[in-house]
Amino acid sequence: MTLRIGNASGFYGDRFDALREMLTGGELDVLTGDYLAELTMLILGRDRLKDPGAGYARTFLRQLEDCLGIAHERGVRIVTNAGGLNPAGLADDVRHLADRLGIPVRVAHVEGDDLTAAHPGSLAAHAYLGGFGIAACLREGADIVVTGRVTDAALVTGPAAAHFGWRETDYDRLAGAVVAGHVLECGAQATGGNYAFFRDGDVRRPGFPLAELHEDGSCVITKHPGTGGFVDVGTVTAQLLYETAGARYAGPDVTTRLDTVRLGQDGPDRVRIDGVRGEAPPPTLKVGLNKLGGFRNEVVFVLTGLDIEAKAALVREQLEPALGKAADVRWELARTDRPDASTEETASALLRLVVRDPDQGVVGRALSGAAVELALASYPGFHVLAPPGKGSPYGVFEDVYVPHGGVDHVAVLHDGRRVPVPPAHDTAVLDAVPEPPLPEPPPPGPTRHAPLGLVAGARSGDKGGNANVGVWARTDDAWRWLAHELTADRFQQLIPESRGLTVTRHLLPRLRALNFVVEGILGAGVAAQHRFDPQAKALGEWLRSRHLDIPEALL
Repeated sequence: MTLRIGNASGFYGDRFDALREMLTGGELDVLTGDYLAELTMLILGRDRLKDPGAGYARTFLRQLEDCLGIAHERGVRIVTNAGGLNPAGLADDVRHLADRLGIPVRVAHVEGDDLTAAHPGSLAAHAYLGGFGIAACLREGADIVVTGRVTDAALVTGPAAAHFGWRETDYDRLAGAVVAGHVLECGAQATGGNYAFFRDGDVRRPGFPLAELHEDGSCVITKHPGTGGFVDVGTVTAQLLYETAGARYAGPDVTTRLDTVRLGQDGPDRVRIDGVRGEAPPPTLKVGLNKLGGFRNEVVFVLTGLDIEAKAALVREQLEPALGKAADVRWELARTDRPDASTEETASALLRLVVRDPDQGVVGRALSGAAVELALASYPGFHVLAPPGKGSPYGVFEDVYVPHGGVDHVAVLHDGRRVPVPPAHDTAVLDAVPEPPLPEPPPPGPTRHAPLGLVAGARSGDKGGNANVGVWARTDDAWRWLAHELTADRFQQLIPESRGLTVTRHLLPRLRALNFVVEGILGAGVAAQHRFDPQAKALGEWLRSRHLDIPEALL
């Protein structure tokens, strides 16, 4: 008995046509859509400030208007977290849409994640719920289930638990579904999108992934026939490493042991996942707090030709008096200029100024006026990419934790009945797994100073203020070298930004992978725009571009 679960959205703003593509491209039992991220919750929170009836992903409603009839005809159930901060509101609007279209569907939703009232000063505070509220809705006949903040993998664990009749203590099965859900959650990232070795296939328009899930928790990751992109062990490995850390991957339903995952190519565009083991979940639930941190403004000065460093120093000295009251001032000089350049753009460097303060006036008019007044009174060739504005609000993200019983997890059925979802029966404190032994090092031999990316892939992402960088080898020989060469110390040598921060390395030998967690590199999270790449999306590619002494036998 196989349950075919697809994905049609990896974020709020993903490909609009994906819902139709997945419904018409092949067989499906359940179609999921992941619309939420830390930054999305902040955006929806600001929407709700303007309109109390807002707070959900409006894109989903527009997609559904085009596709609800197709889903009904094909018997495909839809499960989505597009409800965001207002799942009840979205569920009502879906019912109104279905009534207008004359399509009989049963719509349920999940509540209990919203803890904003318990955290004064937060724009949005939401617990990450598990999949058993979704399962309760589906068991009672829901065709569409709308949730707020659940874990991304819950969109798969819920339908799987309902379909196969899993209990809360079926940890191995649930862990297998978590792995499947984690692979699916970011859409085309599992089918060649954002993939280190993207030249291995045609990724101009990758299809969206699906999982053929089995009763024992194993699955095959694939995609609809004829769609773009590709699915292989590498694309699945990359997504497994994305936004994870060590061997224990904690969630509200189960703690998944990533060090037990086995991957195998099961044919073209088919990767089998099995062997996954699970443990009782931790005793607490993660709660994401989104707050307004203050106001932010920036201006980018273009420095062209000669004397770049001196020009940068001049404008900094000229602006210092206007910046004295700001709480946080950051200057970054990007030396994008080249000597004897053939175009003006390639002869230019960029000096970026970012200013933050609780007072909008400090980062707005004061900065804008001072910067504009330099137009005819600063370095030769003075100009900026865009004039500074009045300053815009920025957010900060923080994790806190509450006991499982600290939320009222409820499935609200299509007929209005409210079904409480009990907290986890058993829990276990999340201890670190002993580090596995290293493989035998490769034999000595000649080396060549070359980019790491010639022998290893990487994918990076954000979790609050931390970044993770997953690095994997494509062969056993490359793994033997990588495991010994790329230590936490070597990582900090290659990524100077990480020096002075805590960098933890985790080994995942079955995936031939290392996972690095860099604490604090993203400041207060993506909404704070702390660095040039605020979500660390390209941190892994920077690492792959750095040069090491690599055995010639691997090149």
